[in-house]
Amino acid sequence: MKAVKKIGQQTIAFTNPPVIIAAACIAGPKEGKGPLKDSFDKVLEDIYYGEKTWEKAEQRIFQETMELALEKANLKTGDIDFMLAGDLTNQIIAANFTARSLAIPFIGLYGACSTMYEGLALGSMLIDGGFARYVLVGASSHYATAERQFRFPTEQGVQRAMSAQWTVTGSGAIVLGSEGQGTRITHATVGRVVDFGEGDASDMGAAMAPAAADTLLQHFRDTGRSPGDYDLIATGDLGKYGRQLVIKLTEQQAPALSDRYTDCGVLIFDESQDTHAGGSGCGCSAVVTCGHILDQINQGRIKRFLGVGTGALLSPCSCQQGESIPGIGHAVAMEAG
Repeated sequence: MKAVKKIGQQTIAFTNPPVIIAAACIAGPKEGKGPLKDSFDKVLEDIYYGEKTWEKAEQRIFQETMELALEKANLKTGDIDFMLAGDLTNQIIAANFTARSLAIPFIGLYGACSTMYEGLALGSMLIDGGFARYVLVGASSHYATAERQFRFPTEQGVQRAMSAQWTVTGSGAIVLGSEGQGTRITHATVGRVVDFGEGDASDMGAAMAPAAADTLLQHFRDTGRSPGDYDLIATGDLGKYGRQLVIKLTEQQAPALSDRYTDCGVLIFDESQDTHAGGSGCGCSAVVTCGHILDQINQGRIKRFLGVGTGALLSPCSCQQGESIPGIGHAVAMEAG
């Protein structure tokens, strides 16, 4: 039997495009001082958020964001068919414990920093396939929990490399529906794992950029579209150096990419905030998409958007064993309703 909704090698074209019913985002204090501060629903005063540990703070942020998205959609937990969510903390505990509290049928995801877009792609497939009416998608990260797990505990005061990025403290959530008014998700391109042998955990942009470029080019091949067909294209969290590498890797096949291409890790901070290469983390693309980008679409400034959630598929275990850092990128196309 032919996969009638699949076009090309890796792309799904939705017959009944899911609608973004509502979106919500909560950001940390550093993010709240950046250029996108007005697009967040809430900005925290400190990264502990009244909890005893950073991990508990992240779970509280995550849960409040999911609940806020439901409130904005005027829906209750019982209305949601599935919750798709993930984070960076060991065994995605922020998402797991949020799912425990919300008691929604739960599919836990780990795509590293690509998790938000992985969830949007899968949630859209569930709705377009007739398996769900409403799906709640979310992702979170926290600067201190990620630093402790993947690099060095902040208490050590280790000097950061200039290629390093600042993990975003924040969470984003989207309610997808089978009908209604709003931005529609029309296509999803599922990425391949790509590894160019990069092994520096302080240069995630270089590790993820080849996968982002691969997914972008495959999306254009599968759909017959070009960069010029989108008002804005954004990768998840490559930062300024990873963004430059994507342009280099695609310049022969997508020469117009740089004219309308940015990165969520570039957008969320400015130079004065000393984040070096920019932002990263599951929360980076989540808060930028759920806040700034959807605001731009809803205000009519963007009619067609292509986002590529990017992830570095490493773990403390793989680093200790001398492995390189594979990358992944999942693309989702959105269009004004």
